[in-house]
Amino acid sequence: TEDDMVELSNGCICCTINEGLVDAVYRVLEREDRIDCMVIETTGIADPLPIILTFLGTELRDLTSLDSVLTVVDSETFTTDHFESESALKQVAFADIVLLNKTDLAPPEKVEELEAYIRTIKEGARILYSQHGEVPLPLILGVGLTQADLFDSFETEEKHEHHEHHEHEHHHEHEHHHEHHHHGHHSNHLDNDGFVSLSFQSDRPFDVHKFQEFLTEEMPFEVFRAKGILWFNDSPMRHIFQLSGPRYELNACEWLTPPKNQLVVIGRNLDTAQIREQLNSCLV
Repeated sequence: TEDDMVELSNGCICCTINEGLVDAVYRVLEREDRIDCMVIETTGIADPLPIILTFLGTELRDLTSLDSVLTVVDSETFTTDHFESESALKQVAFADIVLLNKTDLAPPEKVEELEAYIRTIKEGARILYSQHGEVPLPLILGVGLTQADLFDSFETEEKHEHHEHHEHEHHHEHEHHHEHHHHGHHSNHLDNDGFVSLSFQSDRPFDVHKFQEFLTEEMPFEVFRAKGILWFNDSPMRHIFQLSGPRYELNACEWLTPPKNQLVVIGRNLDTAQIREQLNSCLV
């Protein structure tokens, strides 16, 4: 709503570290009602780096967390020739996620060409397809969950309403930063373009070697995100797990509750029964 928007009066926020932007963020953070998500929208010619530095290089770094950089590409009108533009190159180069929008209005071969070219610029970026800019929020919000975020999201007794702070930025055509509280509960079906969320829990530990094989050999390519608290039979530690695209991390800490496995997997057109069977086969 209009009351939820803050407009900067001094023009572009994309050239240098911007005190006006810092002040605007403070005004939002100081509101009585805590926010779920902060979105900073800029023009299609914006350079992402100064905006990123505004959050990482000022006092905002202690109040917010940069979650990801998201670039939206118009698949219908955008061509590889547009990458001759420095701003287009920067927006893709800094992107963690590239959203190829309007894929329903572009020939499949053109979309594939754009995706292939984007991967030559940013090999590790997650590339998603969308129409009308619609995409399941769990795929673009909370991508860079911290250890504390993961810890809290699984330790909370609230099933649906646990929140964490993050920052998110969206580029190309528009840019956004999000600071949000991410919900710890995931529905089984995201009901958008075949995206599915699978929740797996077990009171039995994983065999670490079998789980490693699952990650490297059996995990479907269509899995975009996974996170969880893992228990391995040969370790007394609690392992915080997060996966984004081809990368994953495991960080160990002490158990504060009885050990158990809790894992959420998100992807497109997943065979959830097969994944559940594969995970069960990793249990001891």
